[in-house]
Amino acid sequence: MKEVKTLVVADGEDGTRLDRWLRRRWPHLGQVQIQKLARTGQIRVDGARAKADSRLSAGAIVRVPPLPDAPDPGEKKKISDRDASYVRSLVLYEDDEVIALNKPAGLAVQGGTKTPHHIDRLLSAWGEGLERPRLVHRLDRDTSGVLVLGKSPGAAAKLSGAFARRKAKKTYWAVVVGNPKPAEGVIELPLMKTGVGDRELVVAADPKDPRADPAETEYVTLSRAAHRAAWMALRPHTGRTHQLRAHMQAIGHPILGDPKYGNEKSAELSNGIKLQLHARRLVCPHPSGGLLDITAPISAELRLGFERFGFHESEAEDDPFTRRPKR
Repeated sequence: MKEVKTLVVADGEDGTRLDRWLRRRWPHLGQVQIQKLARTGQIRVDGARAKADSRLSAGAIVRVPPLPDAPDPGEKKKISDRDASYVRSLVLYEDDEVIALNKPAGLAVQGGTKTPHHIDRLLSAWGEGLERPRLVHRLDRDTSGVLVLGKSPGAAAKLSGAFARRKAKKTYWAVVVGNPKPAEGVIELPLMKTGVGDRELVVAADPKDPRADPAETEYVTLSRAAHRAAWMALRPHTGRTHQLRAHMQAIGHPILGDPKYGNEKSAELSNGIKLQLHARRLVCPHPSGGLLDITAPISAELRLGFERFGFHESEAEDDPFTRRPKR
């Protein structure tokens, strides 16, 4: 595409992230390319700069600069039968509109210059073009658990809208240092990014700082291993990058196995175990009506943490947040 385009966001795309909206039209664009175009102001929404993860409103006008042409379809690298079989083995649920995967720890959701192997690439197992499933939310590379995809643009738009309007209830399980007090509650701490590249961190921020984004996490303690560690249920009410990891660090109880948001105590307890964070359950409106309710079996990484501290998944309530006052 060699010319500037001006496009209008459709009603069915209300609440869709800018980067996902762009990739639906130009699938060959990489996340790094989109972030650079947004950061340099080449992509604009209603005449203003916008971040790659900004949510679009129906009727918004998006300015798209000249883009590199897509590679020749004949040159496109197909995934191997082995990779296709692997990603299909991750399926927890599938119907005509939705796919839910049990994403393993260590596998990125989207790629970059140093990440050639990722979920987004493996989605070619279902086909290309309109047949290709679409991402509607993300999990960190080292977080395992439920990842939901839309199998059509319409289904993806409805699922994205549910996430944007906070209609999706996500329950994460985590093992953290010590015992949070009170044992249940809500963390309301604005967050902001600092640093660059691989050294970028998300930290608690002053609410008056213009770079700060509101962030809210509800938590319930499920079990304790004396005073050493606690098994937590975490429910983010906002979707900030690294929100759960940054919030638990900010209240002095970092998630075990986290080299980025840990402390001396968590490093000592984490010996031999990886990030103890798992997207256990997702409940959200199904694109065709009713509720989608998906639970992911715990990962090998989290199981190792459970075994170390004596936790067992049978101890957990179906939804521990029902005992808390409604927000």
